[in-house]
Amino acid sequence: MNAQQLLQEISDYCRRTGLAESTFGRRAVNDGKLANRLRHGGRITTETLDRVRSFIANNLNPAARPTVIARTSNLGHDLPAQWPSKAPTIVPTADSPDPQRNFRFFDNRQKYLLFVNTCSEKWVVAHRVALELANIHPRPPALRLFDAGVGDGTVLLRVMRAMHDRFPHTPFYIAGKEISLEDVRLAMEKMSDRFTEHPATVLVLTNLAYADAPWLAVKSLSAASSMVWHEVALTGTSAHQFEQQITGLVPFLNQNWKAGVSPKTGNPVYDRPVVLVVYREDHKFLLDPIIPRPGGTTANYDLVIASQPYRARASLEFKATRVIAPLARALGSGGRLIAIHSHGDDPGMEIIQKVWPGENPFIHDRHQILKAVKHELGSAGRDLNFNTYADNRSLFRYDMHTLPSEIQETSSIGTSTLFAAWNAAIYVAQVEDHRVAEAAADGRYLEATSEILHKHGALWFYDESYVISRRRA
Repeated sequence: MNAQQLLQEISDYCRRTGLAESTFGRRAVNDGKLANRLRHGGRITTETLDRVRSFIANNLNPAARPTVIARTSNLGHDLPAQWPSKAPTIVPTADSPDPQRNFRFFDNRQKYLLFVNTCSEKWVVAHRVALELANIHPRPPALRLFDAGVGDGTVLLRVMRAMHDRFPHTPFYIAGKEISLEDVRLAMEKMSDRFTEHPATVLVLTNLAYADAPWLAVKSLSAASSMVWHEVALTGTSAHQFEQQITGLVPFLNQNWKAGVSPKTGNPVYDRPVVLVVYREDHKFLLDPIIPRPGGTTANYDLVIASQPYRARASLEFKATRVIAPLARALGSGGRLIAIHSHGDDPGMEIIQKVWPGENPFIHDRHQILKAVKHELGSAGRDLNFNTYADNRSLFRYDMHTLPSEIQETSSIGTSTLFAAWNAAIYVAQVEDHRVAEAAADGRYLEATSEILHKHGALWFYDESYVISRRRA
């Protein structure tokens, strides 16, 4: 049996039982990345093969898996399902769609959450984006913002607060792209307070590609015919009431916000295009001109946020033609696109290069990307300004959170701090899982991490920003 045949058996088993591939690997051979390594050409021993086949043969009964039951109150009234950290386990039937088409996409979930909660990047990026609000001049009927990668919603939340502070009485049309079901849940969870403080808000989330998302329309006829368009008018006036209704969207998200992996590119792709539109019912009359309708909408954004919108190792052509150029086309008169990606040349990269000498994932800087975007846009970019800025304006730093005395005043660093620092370094450098596993096998990575932390007394990273702006008409 070759690796692809074994991988097919694992995938079929996971789909039948509703089990994630990473969970299968841990249960079968204590290796959550087994399927991922097989997919990227990894090999296994005959002993591992036997253990995998034995696990499948002895665990064919999906009925043994627990069923998720929604809670009810003591009064007998149904309550919205609780906001789960992971999608509920659903056993597929012959008539139901496969619930685990998107399980590969979340293999690195723990690394992402650990990085987000131990480093200040989200805060610092939001502050940098908020500075652009001084340069925009929204026109009626609304200030229009597009977030090209909502993530867990932290950056968008903070920018929305800054927007309210500067434009407290201006209606907001805010659209965001996000393909991850987990991130959509986390982002929506944060929005009840925003609808309370700034009621004149239309929030739109979609899983469409960069070329389609700003306009909420797909070019493919087959995709357009299967699009799910869901409009939610929130009732009530309190954050608690809004939170209850947003939480009630969980079953809809679980059913529709599914992703798979493209066999051609290996990138995540949606199963079905989805558009979710949320606004307050008591402001519908005011917001009617900006509430999008099925069939597409205008872009003309005043501000576009593109924070880490592509993999560092992606080709220059992909970054320019598939990501940044479409977003630049979506700018309205006087609109500004701010893009941010990792830069390197920091203590985080020193850790990486200690373990992998000569490693440098950040192969394209802002100058190269903007040159390629300008070439891609051609005559369509004649009214755009491509602002690379000097390093002192373009580059900014964010840090890993540590106690003041945790590194500087101790000869030894706590294990949890070392693991957090290592995780941050490999996450920013986007090191593949199988390479991380190989480096972790001999323990050198902890020595390298400790050495760099002692050298600098802290751990920080640099991001690089650039701006594309459209001239005002």
